[in-house]
Amino acid sequence: MHKRKCTHMNQLFRPWRTVDLVVAAVLGVASGVVFTAWNALYAPLSIPLGALTAGLVALLDGVWLVGGLLVGLIIRRPGAALFGELLASLVSAAIGNQWGYTVLLLGLAQGLAIEIGLFIWRYRGSLWGSAMTAGAIGGLVQGALEVIYWYPGTDALFVNVYVGSATVSGALLGAGLSAGLVTVLAKTGILANFGR
Repeated sequence: MHKRKCTHMNQLFRPWRTVDLVVAAVLGVASGVVFTAWNALYAPLSIPLGALTAGLVALLDGVWLVGGLLVGLIIRRPGAALFGELLASLVSAAIGNQWGYTVLLLGLAQGLAIEIGLFIWRYRGSLWGSAMTAGAIGGLVQGALEVIYWYPGTDALFVNVYVGSATVSGALLGAGLSAGLVTVLAKTGILANFGR
């Protein structure tokens, strides 16, 4: 048992293959394009949510975790989620968004948070369990940073609803989109090189 655990950890920290880098880069860029589209949809979608209860707009946040979740769930190595989320954020910022290059700071924090969630599952385990864990932690960090950066001085109710909504969104929307896409891609056989 101990030998198997050591072997798994050794495999995790072996050098990245060329295919890992290429796939991570392609997925990161594609996620950045998705982020850009979602940036445009965010404003009209947030109006009805905000009208229900202030802070519910964070239920839309999970999509912005897909870059890290998708790359991390496919490559399954330390640093993959961070790479994917940062690259997606960079693409989103370069194309243009309403938040500018501040999304890189969020991307860094979200990528690190997703890494923690994937590490809890040792980058293996249940696809859906690891996606939801990583998504929830990513959403929690995302929601907390957004409150600090964009909503300073808001009351406790708003903060709790916002951060709670971002956490739920990461666990359900972000994780659902990412794990669902991995499941679909795995059925095609395209992810066989990654043990999926």
